[in-house]
Amino acid sequence: MIVITDSSPLIFLARIGRLSLLEELYGTVYIPTAVHRETVVQDPLRPGAVEIASADWLTVRPVDDRLAARLLQQQIGPGESEAIILALQLKVNLLLIDDAKGRRIAEAYGIPAAGTIGVLIQAKRSGLLPAVKPSLDGLQAIGLHMDEKLYAYALQLCGENSGD
Repeated sequence: MIVITDSSPLIFLARIGRLSLLEELYGTVYIPTAVHRETVVQDPLRPGAVEIASADWLTVRPVDDRLAARLLQQQIGPGESEAIILALQLKVNLLLIDDAKGRRIAEAYGIPAAGTIGVLIQAKRSGLLPAVKPSLDGLQAIGLHMDEKLYAYALQLCGENSGD
């Protein structure tokens, strides 16, 4: 299975202590150079940067079509742009991306996409998490915006409710 991730799933999962779920679910995960730069190089003291930098199952892979990535940057950020172009390049099974506009663009290219919450749901369904609610609460506590409907839907998909 070929999986590529953008910056935000890495950062959010690292900050709530769940970065290892990516390795447990997918094995090797690819990140484009721009994502490595955003998550590790630009601010090595950012929460989660050390965990991301030391994850030996993350493989940095440059995009071949730099022009396509630059053109896409007119609509979305460098990390999202390179992640989408790398996904096309490697013919991925899954692209992890939280940015709504980036996800719409990926899906328009036929790239299967999910976000951080989708990773948590898959981890719960795979038996890697006993409950998804504590992780969702942790994401909210560190600033991931999710509306009440999404929160409730994620819990419902996992067979939990807000009182669990």
